[in-house]
Amino acid sequence: MDWRVFAREMASMARDLLAQDSVGATLEHITRAATERVAGCDAAGILLLHGNRVETLAPTHDLVVESDRLQEHLAAGPCFDAARTSTGERVFRIADFTAEQSRWPTYAAGARELGVGSMMGFLLYTEDEDFGALNLYAHRPGAFTDDSETAGWLLASHAAVAFSSARSHAQMEQAMATRHVIGEAIGILMGSHHLTEEQAFDVLRRFSQEKNIKLREVARQVCEKGRLT
Repeated sequence: MDWRVFAREMASMARDLLAQDSVGATLEHITRAATERVAGCDAAGILLLHGNRVETLAPTHDLVVESDRLQEHLAAGPCFDAARTSTGERVFRIADFTAEQSRWPTYAAGARELGVGSMMGFLLYTEDEDFGALNLYAHRPGAFTDDSETAGWLLASHAAVAFSSARSHAQMEQAMATRHVIGEAIGILMGSHHLTEEQAFDVLRRFSQEKNIKLREVARQVCEKGRLT
């Protein structure tokens, strides 16, 4: 591998990642880049672990989804374990699924039936957050080399930062949208009940607490129906 060329590609990709307009677009860019830039990679996806429930994001092939479902069913597997930050593992690589796998024997048998020959996974993380794992698949055994692993690790490092930025941006947009909805609901209550802004907000807040409904949802209902229901 020409690492000078790869470095230029990584710099270009970092700019492209931060230019995406949504978390979903960012993740799709990441997994597509894995299939294009990591030697031997036929398919890629991002696995998020919610307890024992698996969520597959931006898969480039059905193989990724099927592999994640298998690991969720078994509650075990390399990608599943990579997303468990308590294990301390940041990278895994299985060179040959045709060989006996002592660590994940049941998953390995199922993966062979799915057509997996070899795979790698990289934990997506920054210093203060863990997100899941970027997982790369190859149909051919022995497809991934040490250079592939290094390239995948560099890609995952870029991806983690972009993922964090994209998610923070999405959260900020959601917060701004929530403020807008609450402000509109306050205005409706002020006009219909002759309340001050503070009184109208207090009505929303108390209703939210009494009904155990999020304030944003209460405000949305007021905006849609013109009143509290």
